[in-house]
Amino acid sequence: MKRFFAILCCLCVVAMAAAQGASTNIPVGSWVGKLNVGAASLTLVFHIKQEAGIVKSTLDSPDQGAKGLGVYNEYLSADSVSLKMAQLGAMYRAKVCGNKMVGTFSQFGANYPLTLERGDYKPRRPQTPSAPYPYKTEEVKFVNSTDNATLAGTLVYPVGYKEGSRPPVVIMVSGSGLQNRDEEIFDHKPFLVIADYLARHGIASLRYDDRAFGASVGGNRIHAKATTLDYRRDAEAGVAYLRSLKKFGAVGVVGHSEGGNIAFMLGGAKVVDFVVSLAAVGTRVDVALTAQYNRIMELQGRPTKIDVVGYRQIALSSNSAWMSWFIDYDPTADIAATTCPTFALNGGRDCQVISSLNMPAIKRALPYNERSLVKEYPMLNHLFQHCTTGAPTEYNTIEETISADVLNDMVRWINGVTGR
Repeated sequence: MKRFFAILCCLCVVAMAAAQGASTNIPVGSWVGKLNVGAASLTLVFHIKQEAGIVKSTLDSPDQGAKGLGVYNEYLSADSVSLKMAQLGAMYRAKVCGNKMVGTFSQFGANYPLTLERGDYKPRRPQTPSAPYPYKTEEVKFVNSTDNATLAGTLVYPVGYKEGSRPPVVIMVSGSGLQNRDEEIFDHKPFLVIADYLARHGIASLRYDDRAFGASVGGNRIHAKATTLDYRRDAEAGVAYLRSLKKFGAVGVVGHSEGGNIAFMLGGAKVVDFVVSLAAVGTRVDVALTAQYNRIMELQGRPTKIDVVGYRQIALSSNSAWMSWFIDYDPTADIAATTCPTFALNGGRDCQVISSLNMPAIKRALPYNERSLVKEYPMLNHLFQHCTTGAPTEYNTIEETISADVLNDMVRWINGVTGR
């Protein structure tokens, strides 16, 4: 549910960077530091660049997934800087001491000490695979003709694939907000990691860019006007495409967050042969989002007990067609209609889709099937990383992209229900 994270954590809007006159006596380069604000700690990266006689500065906040925020160079010299972020209501003033800037970050009347060190920010993501891969990949496109959308994606064949072998295949459906085929967030690429692991264990996959994003084009309704039902039709078109290839056996879906609910929609409609639903909502969505809001505020040190009515007023003030539809959605009927083998899982420390609220609801609604499994992973967050609190501000600081236990369980379960 990346869209909810952006709303609740007030991620900043990208602004145009200001450009000032050039100087040969300025601290050009990248500068990294930690801003401690009460219980929270945020990585900040200032980039000061001089190109063709023009100096431009930008700000990244990697822990919030924000890059390229506009900075006005109020003053730059060899020994001091004054950098203004008007849209954030913020200012950074510091003395330059060799490879350090020592100063104060001010925002909305509050002042915080901030020391920056020269150097770029390079998060470690050890699970991200890199080419060449020991399996075949293919760039493909498929069409949702109902919505005039052409979806671009990557089809991954398992290691040792041979024509006629018909391995199982999954289509991956991402969470809310515009996502690329890797479901990339904070330099993590969960769907790429999952696709790689599946391929190394005999399972094919298709992952794709959301409509009108990345290499995907078209769609009668895009961005703020599209709803979950539009994204469901995109996924359903992907399933039809996989079946049309006649290269695979059982066709399943792996969906995360909102994509996990789309997985139940496809399962309930008998479109797929099996379902893997990661961190899906199990209750009426306005109830689930109210619990999310209260939990995130608690983790930020601002505990609230807002009720559903109060949360709806906040959420619907955005006038988003997507939110207007999703907030009233009750997944119970779709879950109850999902009779195919289903693996539903969530993290016990997920603060976006609260496991203790949603997992029991899924378990109650899901029809009995001896091959189905509902499982909570106590130490994992919404991205299925091992974590301390589960707060979204931790996502970027964790090197793990997805728990090895989840990857292993997913492979064993899929191969088990498809007779591998």
